[in-house]
Amino acid sequence: MDSSIPVSARAELAPAEVTAVRSSRARRTRWMALGGGAFVLLLVVTALAAPLIAPHDPVRQSLRARLAAPTLTGADGKAHLLGTDHLGRDVLSRTIHGARVSLLVGFAAVVVGGIVGATLGLLAGFRGGWADSMIMTLADAQLAFPFILLAIGIIAVLGPSFPTLIVVIGLSGWVTYARVLRSQVMVLRSREFVDAIQALGGSVARVIARHVLPNVLSSIVVIATLELARAIVLEATLSFLGLGVQPPTPSWGGMVHEGREYLDSAWWISTAPGIVLMLTSIVVSRTGDWLRDLLDPTLRGE
Repeated sequence: MDSSIPVSARAELAPAEVTAVRSSRARRTRWMALGGGAFVLLLVVTALAAPLIAPHDPVRQSLRARLAAPTLTGADGKAHLLGTDHLGRDVLSRTIHGARVSLLVGFAAVVVGGIVGATLGLLAGFRGGWADSMIMTLADAQLAFPFILLAIGIIAVLGPSFPTLIVVIGLSGWVTYARVLRSQVMVLRSREFVDAIQALGGSVARVIARHVLPNVLSSIVVIATLELARAIVLEATLSFLGLGVQPPTPSWGGMVHEGREYLDSAWWISTAPGIVLMLTSIVVSRTGDWLRDLLDPTLRGE
């Protein structure tokens, strides 16, 4: 700023400059959120169109082309852009099909965790009393116990399957929804409009569905985005340990597990799905952060 401008004039210009900076930051955050959303949409389209996009059958074996490095012309006369694994299966095709497993489990787990966590959070925040104490005690107990060990125990007893995997991963994330929504609902419960609606005869279900839930919906969206990244990583972790998706169905965690013994001779088996998993988790989680900045006025400085 020009030093010749009087101090009083600088004070008048300061709010405008601050507003411009905030507006620029908001636009940048908005574009980042759109970019992250576009990446997720591209991943979803790729997963849905995997049979059409994948160049090879992801479970078809070809021992003649096993452990082939990334090439345009393999030993079997076919192109393998990301090479083949120890059974001759195309790594690119398996990585593309692995997106279907990760996104299916991730989105389904987010739905399960969101429904359970949002319901318990709304109940704890609006009712309070013994319901609040029981729900928060259960949440604290789950946070105090390493959930990965509990998940391994449950899956080991019930057996690895898609429904079991979805329920276990979904229940691992309900605490975040419950704790955040509880604190927000406790604030909303003390507002005058809630007292007015109840005084006019509005039922608890109507107050929550028509007035409380819309006010916390943005928080649910942001938490769901962050939980999606965590669910995808947790699914890959369980698959790496052999307790997730079972072979020959391709999954990113399972592919990393299969290629760990060939890192010195066929690094591409684990590297390709590992990089895709890392990029997906980073972009999805960052998209959640950007959505939080966009949907929460206090974080925008407005």
